[in-house]
Amino acid sequence: MTTEARTPADADADAVRDADGGDALASRSTAVGDDTAYAENDRLGGRIRRYARVGTGVGGLAARLAGERLLGLPMDRGRHAEDLRAALGGLKGPLMKAAQILSTIPDALPREYAEELAQLQADAPSMGWLFVKRRMATELGPDWRGRFGAFSREAAAAASLGQVHKAATHDGRPLACKLQYPDMSSAVEADLRQLKLIFGIYRRYDRAINPDQIHAELSARLREELDYGREGRQMRLYAHMLRDEPGVVVPDWLPELSTRRLLTMSWLDGQRLMSFQGADQAVRDHIAMNMFRAWYVPFYDYGVIHGDPHLGNYSVRPDDHRVNLLDFGCIRVFRPAFVKGVIDLYHALDRKDDELAVEAYRAWGFQTVDKPLLEVLNAWAGFLYRPLLQDKVQRIEEDGAGQAGRAVAGRVHAELKRLGGVTPPREFVLMDRAAIGLGSVFMHLKAEINWHRMFRDLIDDFDVDAMARRQDAALAVVDLERPAD
Repeated sequence: MTTEARTPADADADAVRDADGGDALASRSTAVGDDTAYAENDRLGGRIRRYARVGTGVGGLAARLAGERLLGLPMDRGRHAEDLRAALGGLKGPLMKAAQILSTIPDALPREYAEELAQLQADAPSMGWLFVKRRMATELGPDWRGRFGAFSREAAAAASLGQVHKAATHDGRPLACKLQYPDMSSAVEADLRQLKLIFGIYRRYDRAINPDQIHAELSARLREELDYGREGRQMRLYAHMLRDEPGVVVPDWLPELSTRRLLTMSWLDGQRLMSFQGADQAVRDHIAMNMFRAWYVPFYDYGVIHGDPHLGNYSVRPDDHRVNLLDFGCIRVFRPAFVKGVIDLYHALDRKDDELAVEAYRAWGFQTVDKPLLEVLNAWAGFLYRPLLQDKVQRIEEDGAGQAGRAVAGRVHAELKRLGGVTPPREFVLMDRAAIGLGSVFMHLKAEINWHRMFRDLIDDFDVDAMARRQDAALAVVDLERPAD
């Protein structure tokens, strides 16, 4: 392997990243997959640096809120929300990702907090070339470049946990190589601890929603996302589940060029979904239908959902408008009984069957559902299920529905506070995130579809025992297990 001259820019970039919890990693070990020699698993030094960076802003906000409470001063949630975004805005990585997810879960955080956190962007600065070379040597060995026909020096995309480089095999097949940023295990553990502090701040002032299970769910899924070997198996799971869907494309995983912190897959060409906002109605409807099936065929047939429908996680092929799925880190496998509960709730709302609704909420994990709580939960569920209950062509959100949704959410929140609060079950978190995220996509496209008939096509022959067998078989094929909650 040739030696390249080190520039001042490279030195500066490496120095910044080393101070940020990066490392002089190549000097420690070039053993492929050697976690002990690599010394990157939740390092104490990395956690301390991360605590210092996050804790200064969040801790200062907590102290000010505590002081206001002690003095009996009114809480200015709008100003505090701005302060919280300022405290987190300079950070990249898991806390930013968690904040983006939380911003779409109704009442996980106050509206003011959610609106500010929604503005955080996944614009992490890419690692410099010398740093990338050291990382690649650590993952694949010192002769790593000989295993590729080409490898781009510049990152093609940067996100919260890693960056993507375009590469190619020796016979010219284009590849995407996702390389994890350094010290992400330390960052995850530090950020999850700070997120718990943020939840604690909120809970002092508002007990309508107990976020304990939300935190537990985000913790489990973020830790899973660090394992790119698991993501590769989840990619294969999606290829299996969607093998008969002509409108969806899943990349191929190349395990021989992958490790726990390097994920290599086939490169899929496509355009950003937002570039189709001005397309003909038929094109926009076709893309929306492909998106709907990409997310919900796996859920209703196998009990699996992609929990992060972020705009950067898929693209659209301009020639035939098929949807490319690009990221498989945030995947949730559900108990078959939970999926049955989702369908049962639909039928309960359709038939106005309160007994079936209670059974459905219990299947979701709500322990005690009395009549007052049932009325509150049904008010929110009725709003979310509305497009699926009406047998007509329509947009996912009609004119004025946004204001109506906020009004419903406000009434639900007030009633939950009056009733003493509720603890959303863990499995509810990413299901809700996916539903709201996809709804946003359909709104951007202004898709006009009969959502009722698309949904009924998926659920009319649902059999929970048959689904459980399909799920077990599919997970066994790719060596995955259902999460133990």
